[in-house]
Amino acid sequence: MTGLDLSSPVAVVGTGTMGQGIAQVALVAGHRVRLYDTVPGRARDAAAAIGARLDRLVEKDRLAGSARDSARARLLPAAHLGDLADCALVVEAVLERLDVKQELFRELEGVVGEDCLLATNTSSLSVTAIGGALRNPGRLVGLHFFNPAPLLPLVEVVSGFATDVTSATRAYEMARAWGKTPVACADTPGFIVNRIARPFYAEAFAVYEAQGADPATIDAVLRESGGFRMGAFELTDLIGQDVNESVTHSVWRSFFQDVRFTPSLAQQRLVEAGRLGRKTGQGWYDHGAGAERSEPHTAEDSRPPAYVVAEGDLGPASELVALIGEAGIPVRAEDEDHGTRLVLPSGGQLALADGQTSVEFRDVVYFDLALDYRKATRIALSASQDTAPQTLAEAIGLFQALGKKVSVIGDVPGMIVARTVARIIDLAHDAVAKGVATEEDVDTAMRQGVNYPLGPFEWSRRLGKEWAYDLLDDLHLREPSGRYAPSLALYRHRYASDKREGSSS
Repeated sequence: MTGLDLSSPVAVVGTGTMGQGIAQVALVAGHRVRLYDTVPGRARDAAAAIGARLDRLVEKDRLAGSARDSARARLLPAAHLGDLADCALVVEAVLERLDVKQELFRELEGVVGEDCLLATNTSSLSVTAIGGALRNPGRLVGLHFFNPAPLLPLVEVVSGFATDVTSATRAYEMARAWGKTPVACADTPGFIVNRIARPFYAEAFAVYEAQGADPATIDAVLRESGGFRMGAFELTDLIGQDVNESVTHSVWRSFFQDVRFTPSLAQQRLVEAGRLGRKTGQGWYDHGAGAERSEPHTAEDSRPPAYVVAEGDLGPASELVALIGEAGIPVRAEDEDHGTRLVLPSGGQLALADGQTSVEFRDVVYFDLALDYRKATRIALSASQDTAPQTLAEAIGLFQALGKKVSVIGDVPGMIVARTVARIIDLAHDAVAKGVATEEDVDTAMRQGVNYPLGPFEWSRRLGKEWAYDLLDDLHLREPSGRYAPSLALYRHRYASDKREGSSS
């Protein structure tokens, strides 16, 4: 049996925001839906709230009035857990506590039929541990919806250690029948999205803690150069600093305090201060009434260089050569086996962020990775205290001549976008190598779950097989805590590709 017949009733236990959202998804798909909550009257209130949302969909012409009326008729609050006895699926969306969820599913086992599929919407707990309390853990599966459930398409279908293949298949097909995009995932801390997304927040916070740049500048670079929809600071203010930090700590603890998932001390201090983001009016940013918007650091206008010399292949930044020529700045090309840089009239050099620091070299300015150098509206540059002012001025003027705003940050190895993308790619390769999910499902999850402009493997293919490994290897030499050490999976990817190419030549 795959999926669920639309004649089968579905139950949702827990009527908070997520529970209501899941119920609405099942309802609009055509199921009869029963809502249950341990607090008397809460299920009835939730049903009224869902009805009001359906009314708004009708007002916006996103739902026919007749469809709303039939959906409302199929939505029933349940006064007792026993009212769920004939349901084919029960989804729990209760408090994120293992003991609470285990007790609920033990009670449900005594109520529902043997063929009823049980699902947990947990985002941070082990599906295996939740199922460990059941007589038949094979029918328990994770169905991790993303908030708001009616709008976001992704559903992580998580198989615990004891989950039957038939149960996971039924859940996967059901999610697809509900109009969602399911991805299959093994039971690992953070599943796919919350595991692989950690560097997006962690590296932004690390640059801030190193006094490399302020939150507004880091966010602007992530958006306008990296192509992310929101920066890490504004996104965590939206999510809630306490919520985001809790997920980070959960993943870190679950991986036995793996240094790659180390939480941010700066974020912890923010939470301790009660500055939780938009919901408290203050987080990384001031969200109070009349508060002025924090603006990113943007360099003053500077004169562009009279010409540049392109030495070697700029790799992921090779498009810059054409853009410079289109801007009317002469480009002299020189083949250099060891060079991948732009040389300025002052004699200073421009190089793509590679995990090294400007202070190590004579007169080098680094520029950050961009998703698309033609479309990027901002570029970050980094220089050391020893960089010649003329070199930095020429570098600023060059990118301004290409129509970009320029943010100058501190001498941070890997800068902002480059180190973030490299670490995301590394964690993605590591997850696939350990059987968490397929490459395709990882890319789908990261695009649809957190709106990344590219999936990690799409990025990896675009940037080249060596790029992420080499950048992280250089970063690891400069910060040898283990945080930036490339995974064995990325090592194998980088060198196995070389071997295949060598054998075919």
